[in-house]
This record gives sequence, structure tokens and C-alpha cells, in this order.
Amino acid sequence: MFRRMLMAGAVALGLAGAAPAQAQAPIEIQFWHGLTQPNGGLLEQIATDFNASQTRYRVVPSFRGSYPETMVAAIAAFRANTAPHIVQMFEVGTGTMMAAGRAIKPLHEIMAETGVQIPFDDYLPAVRGYYGLRDGRMMSMPFNSSTAVAFYNKDAFRRANLNPDQFPQTWAGVEQAARALKAAGHQCPMTTAWPTWLMVEQFSAIHNIPLATQDNGFGGMNAELAINNPVMLRHLTNLVNWQREGIFRYGGRDTAGESLFPNGECAIIFTSSGYRGRVQREAQFQWGVGMLPYYDNVQGAPFNSIIGGASFWTMNRGPNATRPAEELRGVAEFFRFIAQPQVAAKWHTDTGFLPVTRTAFEQVRATGFYAQPNNAGADLPIQQLLRGGGQMTGNTMGIRLGGFVEIRNIIQEEMERAFQGQQTPEQALANATTRGNQVLRNFERQNRGG
Repeated sequence: MFRRMLMAGAVALGLAGAAPAQAQAPIEIQFWHGLTQPNGGLLEQIATDFNASQTRYRVVPSFRGSYPETMVAAIAAFRANTAPHIVQMFEVGTGTMMAAGRAIKPLHEIMAETGVQIPFDDYLPAVRGYYGLRDGRMMSMPFNSSTAVAFYNKDAFRRANLNPDQFPQTWAGVEQAARALKAAGHQCPMTTAWPTWLMVEQFSAIHNIPLATQDNGFGGMNAELAINNPVMLRHLTNLVNWQREGIFRYGGRDTAGESLFPNGECAIIFTSSGYRGRVQREAQFQWGVGMLPYYDNVQGAPFNSIIGGASFWTMNRGPNATRPAEELRGVAEFFRFIAQPQVAAKWHTDTGFLPVTRTAFEQVRATGFYAQPNNAGADLPIQQLLRGGGQMTGNTMGIRLGGFVEIRNIIQEEMERAFQGQQTPEQALANATTRGNQVLRNFERQNRGG
């Protein structure tokens, strides 16, 4: 195989010498992503801008479905020796990607081999830490990072005699607001998107309780789920009771619940800060943004929220095909381009995703963007990430569990059975823990030493 590659390279060089016009064709960098419109179009425009900034490389973006679908497609392509150069992978796939061995090319290796430098010291700690090793070396390129917040209908708050300019800080306050909204005739006071991310993962971080042992998996693959705890049980019990009472509506898995807010159906939604762009385009009412609520009798709460979104991973072409140095250089140059403060700042203001670097944040703030009435609360996700003094604990750094995509589905399944009255909240958490731990043990066996 190596000889054939050398021969192919020699032939290619010969052709290049015979046809100078072909030698000047840009090197194509295949880039698979999982962002739907309109954010997907904005992402592809960044690739277009990079292509226009130089002539040596051409990034070719391609939408491959949802994040889980993109992950499956990338794995299949790697096995067939046709993997893309770059794949966008959501944050819960980080543990799986880090254990993927030769399927990925770590970013710190690319930087060392190409000499391309990216100022990761400027990245927000919560972002940098999620995608790096404990010694600080980066494994993937952070990009569309978000955290979770609350969006609320100010007009509905006014009709319920609630303060439209202040979202409740605690779950007790949210419960009172939801009851007032219900009494004022609002049939869906509140809902959530991404049920496990919001109501289990973010909830655990904000209350500084472990989602799993071993610092949520950062300490090793022998982690076990820890969601079956009194604080989590209290919250799931409340959600189930609120659903029964009609002040909370389970809107479905992942982003399914997001359609219920901009059309005015639900007055409050907990979801990604990256949802802001959609609300701005679709909502026909005044709306606001609030930090995620907490139980104020949990010691130390609130702590920082954790990030969501995705990063860009560099893939080897397949089990028998690594990347030529020039293609890796193209990947590194694209990453350097998107790390520019002006690129990160524009992505933030266009979409609602975080400005992942401090410099980008300061640039946006200097323009007066956050002071404009239409942008009120756009800096709130950053403040929430720094809540608790910005000192992250083993419970608030993030999540690095192998097979976590499957574990998320398991938790959602068990939550749904509780919402449907098929089991108690206690049974839901116990079953999710047992089933999730089996996934962790299977992953550990498959990747031990890998």
C-alpha cells in the first residue's frame, strides 16, 4: 500500500510538471457538518470566506444530517477509507472521539507538524477545557460553543402580572411564575428542549453534583453514572408533578420542543443560547433571556453552567490511509482562520452561539452590541459560564463519557416513562443508571488501552 501511494504521488508530480494549470488547482478539504439552516448556511459562508481569502486550499462543506447522523456517517466513511478531513462533532461525542485512535488526528499534533499556531490561551476556560487533554493539549478545534439559558415571553409575563424584565432566579420562583401564567390562561407555561442536557447535565453542573464519578469521566473510562442522587430525584419529581399539573410540558427529545416557543404556545423554554437567532427571526412578541434557575437551598449553588455545541475534529482518511502533509496544512490554516476574533465575533452576533475567545467577546462589547435593546441578554450566557467565580470543579468542567450519545437516549427513555406515569421518578433514575453503566462498561472493554 505504501509503495502504491508513493507511485501515485510520483505520477501526480509528473502530471503536475506537464500541466502547470492543474498544479495551481486548490487542494480540497472536505468538511462535514451537522448544522441545519439558518446556522448551517452561516457556517458554510465562513468556509466560502476562507476560500476567498487565499487560493491554496478550498474547503468544501457538506451537511450530513443531525449530529448523531453525522457521527455515524463519519465512522462509516472512515471504515471505507473515504472519511472527510474535518467533521463537526457535538460535545457529548468528545469521549468517543478521543478514544477513536487512528481515526482522528489530534489538533495538537497538527499544530506541531505544520507550525500553525492558534491562541488557545485566549479561549474561554470552559470551552478550552472541554476539548483538551488535562495537560492543555487540544484534541479538536472549538467552534460553535453554546450553553443553556431560559427564553421567556415578556408579553405573557405582563398578562400574568409578572415582571417582564426579570426572569426568576430559582426553581421556586419559576414554579410560581408558571402557576401565574397558567392562571392567566397560558396553556403551556414552560417546556424544555434537549431534556437530558438541560434537566440532568446542566442541572447537575449548576448544583455542583456529579453526573458521573471520575470527574464526569475526565479522570478515566472507569466512571459510573451518579445521577441517582437526592437533588436530581427532587428535580425530576418536580418535573413529573408539574407535567401532571399542566404547568410544564415535555416537548420531546433533542430540539423537538423548540418549535413551541417562537409560535407563542409555551411562555418559557429552556434551551441552547444558540437558539437566539431563531427567536429573533420568528417570535412575534417581546421576549427576554434568563439564566438557568437553581434550588437556593443546595449548598454553593449556583455554579457555572457547562458548554454544548460542537467542535471540529480532523480525521484520517481511513484505517489504511493517512493524510498528506499539505492537506493537514490546509486544515490547520482553516482552523487559524476561524480562530480570528472578527470571525468568532460575527458568528456570535449572527447566531447567539458564544464568542469563544475573550478577545472576540471584548470586540463585540466595544461595539455596544450588548447595550442595544434588541440584543439585551446576549452576553448572559458568558456571565453564566463564569458564575461561581469561574472556578470550575470536577462536576462543572463538562462531560467526557464514552458512548454518551447512547446514554443520553437511555436517560430520555426513562424520563419519558416517568412523564407518562409508567414508573416513578425513583425508578427512572435507577433504571437509567443501571442501563447507562452497562454502556460505560461496554465502551471501556472495547477501548481499554486504545
